[in-house]
Amino acid sequence: MTDVDSTTAKTRSLVTGGLGFVGRHLVNALADRGDAVTAVDLRAGESSWRDDVALRQLDLRDPAAVSELVRGHDIVFHNASLVHTKHNRVRDVWDVNLGGTENVLAACREHGVARLVYVSSASVVYEGRDIEGGDESLPYCARSQAPYADSKIAAEKLALAANSPELATVSIRPHVIFGPGDTRLLPAILERARAGKLKYQVGSGEHLSDFTYVDNLVDALLAAGDRLAPGSPVAGQAYFITNGEPMGFFEFVKRVLAQLELPPIRGRVPYALAWSVAALAEAWDTLKGGTLNAEDGMSRFAIRYLCTHHYFDISKAARDLDYAPAVSIEEGIRRTVAAIQAQAS
Repeated sequence: MTDVDSTTAKTRSLVTGGLGFVGRHLVNALADRGDAVTAVDLRAGESSWRDDVALRQLDLRDPAAVSELVRGHDIVFHNASLVHTKHNRVRDVWDVNLGGTENVLAACREHGVARLVYVSSASVVYEGRDIEGGDESLPYCARSQAPYADSKIAAEKLALAANSPELATVSIRPHVIFGPGDTRLLPAILERARAGKLKYQVGSGEHLSDFTYVDNLVDALLAAGDRLAPGSPVAGQAYFITNGEPMGFFEFVKRVLAQLELPPIRGRVPYALAWSVAALAEAWDTLKGGTLNAEDGMSRFAIRYLCTHHYFDISKAARDLDYAPAVSIEEGIRRTVAAIQAQAS
């Protein structure tokens, strides 16, 4: 397909990780409002899912390729990352998450791109202990939790430090994203449920987690990009973005299972046992060389997450980005379930 004609659009926007769950929603929103959008992804082929989007293949680890594709854009939404919370494949995770960010920032400087929105993670402040209503004054995690979290910390630091009169940067920190097109969270859960393997929850279920419906995240990303400029109030800032409706993780899962009429969770597994099983699973996976994108919740990081509070204060985003979650968790689950059912029919 040919490049989008950028002369007729308001903004020339580039989205890394454009074929992923969040990336695809973001690309659609940008194109729907009239931006000339280039979606880049490691998996990209020759054709796009819509005629008004230019789709290009890109390995973030290739600085020359990154430079070529960033050239000519007004704003970059750096969304791509390698999510891998097991303690293996460490080099791959760092090369993509930090090395890729280094390459994107260098390309923005080289070609005079004035704005970069970095898609970070709330895990950058998570130290394995409870976070209840945490805000942006929380320090970065000072001890290693997982290669993913460690590399996202380093990449966010780099992105925010790059903020300058020539390149304005901002970081958006979502937490547990869900919605139609999810390729990680719910697919793994539902696969186990349909196979009759999701009979137990980990821990008491009393610990609260934030969730973020994907359209709400996209709204925040667009708002951040629109308000971002050298010297603007959002430049150099980080923002937590969630639905602002903390609930138990397995309460969320139970609601999804109920709407899909799948067998309910009936028992509990103690944290210590689940953590030990996850440690063994990680060790076995490491012996096999490490499996990317196939975590199914069996990492020590994931088990620890399930048994601590981690929810955040979104008032800074409300103040600076005029952010207010438009889709509630209840409505988000309904829409997600409807999409899953439509895909299965």
